[in-house]
Parts: sequence; structure tokens; C-alpha cells
Amino acid sequence: MNAFSVTTLHYGQPEEYQPFQVSTISESGKMVTATNGLKIVPDYSISHAPHFDLIVIPGGMGTRKEVGNEALLRWIGERNEQVSWMTSVCTGAFLLAQIGLLDGKSATTHWLSIDRLRAQYPEITVRDGVKFVDEDKIVTSAGISAGIHMAFHMVERLLGKQAALNTAKIMEFDLEL
Repeated sequence: MNAFSVTTLHYGQPEEYQPFQVSTISESGKMVTATNGLKIVPDYSISHAPHFDLIVIPGGMGTRKEVGNEALLRWIGERNEQVSWMTSVCTGAFLLAQIGLLDGKSATTHWLSIDRLRAQYPEITVRDGVKFVDEDKIVTSAGISAGIHMAFHMVERLLGKQAALNTAKIMEFDLEL
């Protein structure tokens, strides 16, 4: 379950408001098969995706191939100019690093990939032992569950502490802010 998709304001009241419209994107718009066969049906292709305020670049083993995907990297770079926030989970940081978005910044990734990120992108200050790194417009997170912490951080940043705590309660997630 995605923290952004269950965030509401005025929880349980008739005028309940869902501040995030969560969508998924793939390069072609066709279904993507992720780790262990999980199938994801995207809402849009990169060529038909609407404007977003916040983008989350996912990680996983597929990022090793995608760091050479010029169309995807170009799209991320173009969207970075348009969005208010660009975020990544796990090895999604490698896609941001590949196009120079993390140059001169601090960032993190999954603990198994920390050394590789340091070696391949020496212009980044790679931080380990943290759930996420906030560099204002760009926020990177460590492994999968750290992405949940990053999402709560963004909910708090955009909507306030109470919204983040309410979302954590809905998700039955132990959150300390």
C-alpha cells in the first residue's frame, strides 16, 4: 500500500479530501513485470503522462538496465525541470545520478548498492545508515521500506505533521516524527 494513496485530509468527515492523485507510468504504457513476477499495469506511457508535482522513481534490479535507457533518462531530466519534487526509492537513485541530478548533493540508496553508487558517481556525497536524504527538490531513500519513511516525510513536508501521523495511523505504521 502506498502512503500517498491513503493520505487524506479531514479523515472520516464528509468533506474528506485526498491530496494526492497516484498514477503509474512505464516507458511504453504497457504492463511491466517486476521482481518475482509482480505485474504492474501503468496508467500512462512517458509520452502521454500528464504534469505531476511529485515523481517517485522506483528501484530494483531493473535499474541496472535502465541507466542506459536514453528515452527514460531524457524524460526524467525533462520532468525534473517541471516538477516541484523528484524522489527515488532504493536504486532509483542511479537513474537520477546518471543524468547528473545528484551531482554536488547528498543521496542514499539500498545498502547493498551504496559502494557502487559511491564508485560510479564520485561527485555525490553518498550517505549510508539513513532512511532518506532530503536535498530540497530531490529526495532519495534507501531500500524498499525506507521508501515508506520517505513518503511520510513528503506527506509531512507538504501537508503537515498531523497529516503524516493520521496516514500512519490508517496504515497501522509506527511512525516517529
